[in-house]
Amino acid sequence: MAAVRVIRTWSQNAGRLLCVHYFQTCSHVHVLKPKYVCFFGYPSFKYSHPHQLLKTTAALQGQIVQFKLSDIGEGIREVTVKEWYVKEGDTVSQFDSICEVQSDKASVTITSRYDGVIKKLYYNLDDIAYVGKPLVDIETEALKDSEEDVVETPAVSHDEHTHQEIKGQKTLATPAVRRLAMENNIKLSEVVGSGKDGRILKEDILNFLEKQTGAILPPSPKAEIMPPPPKPQDRTIPIPISKPPVFTGQDRTEPIKGFHKAMVKTMSATLKIPHFGYCDEVDLTELVKLREELKPIAFARGVKLSFMPFFLKAASLGLLQFPILNASVDENCQNITYKASHNIGIAMDTEQGLIVPNVKNVQICSVFEIAAELNRLQKLGSAGQLGTTDLTGGTFTLSNIGSIGGTYAKPMIVPPEVAIGALGSIKALPRFNEKGEVYKAQIMNVSWSADHRIIDGATMSRFSNLWKSYLENPAFMLLDLK
Repeated sequence: MAAVRVIRTWSQNAGRLLCVHYFQTCSHVHVLKPKYVCFFGYPSFKYSHPHQLLKTTAALQGQIVQFKLSDIGEGIREVTVKEWYVKEGDTVSQFDSICEVQSDKASVTITSRYDGVIKKLYYNLDDIAYVGKPLVDIETEALKDSEEDVVETPAVSHDEHTHQEIKGQKTLATPAVRRLAMENNIKLSEVVGSGKDGRILKEDILNFLEKQTGAILPPSPKAEIMPPPPKPQDRTIPIPISKPPVFTGQDRTEPIKGFHKAMVKTMSATLKIPHFGYCDEVDLTELVKLREELKPIAFARGVKLSFMPFFLKAASLGLLQFPILNASVDENCQNITYKASHNIGIAMDTEQGLIVPNVKNVQICSVFEIAAELNRLQKLGSAGQLGTTDLTGGTFTLSNIGSIGGTYAKPMIVPPEVAIGALGSIKALPRFNEKGEVYKAQIMNVSWSADHRIIDGATMSRFSNLWKSYLENPAFMLLDLK
């Protein structure tokens, strides 16, 4: 005879306490439809809707749940496991971080959807995990006693909406943001998202909390830096005995993954584009002086001011005059799409490889706002925490290769964009002024590449001349700033 477990379910309905008995056989739950239901303190009467009282999930049965890697968007089918935040035997709750994975576009933190105990990790560090496949096994909390009281949550009518829905549309927010809102008793329906497609960001929650309560979260404590112990003056340093080097290295083969895999895909598509190159030099003497004057002001506002914000703003002003450089073409080059936003990408060299985040809507940003956004992107890029939003949607690109070294470059266009510029290092060189006198000039070389299928040399040259004039005479930008 199959084992039978009897469980009582209590329900609160219109202020009356309701008790219904049901039994569980193996893994199936059956409701014993009673003729009469007892309301404590009220006369007995017939109950005709027992099916509304019982909701069961795997979590109530104490089963091991396979937590699968869900679709993280952008057509990504596989990721690399970069870091585990849990180990087998650890207890986790909903929204706790499970691991960090890296696709060919961004790093993503995976959070738990269950409360329970980690029973198995399916991947080691640097293994390839696939969307739809198990990531971990979680043993959910089981019913400990043979007879338990289960309090049912009243059902929400179809006419009502929870804090996750607004007018039939889901509120976009990450689990970490939802958890922050839940901890501070904030309804997401009351928060206006500033991210893409109205996505609610962590900053939106913090700003909402500050407006409601005036509270400002304390900064995270910084680790105290201990100075190194002083070296004793009388200590003699032994002279190492030189030995002939012995080479014991071996060749190794490893798969291409992460950002390097994205580079393979992007550069393979780039080879299909006929590139047109154009180079010129820019005298930044006046811009160098202006930046030195503005650096203390920007520093007082908490922003590091480099030359890049000026380069981006000058490029955006030039794109307003030559919109074909801020366009894209379809795969067969039959249609041109002129982009309304100037989302200018900045090539960054990081430990994970080459990445190209972009500053959104440069055409409506001030130089100071561009500088602040660049600071944010550089900080996240160094930590390997750039999101998909930061790495997608670019319309034009500048590569600051000169920050590492070099004078000229041959930049490769990033599809589906149609133009890119590479900036060389700034060098002090002798030049002649209008009177024929030699002076010390701050010279930077720029190398442009354009898709020669839709952009001719004259267009690229005129754009470069306009961009150059803004940088050589920064006051000219004031005439066109909006």
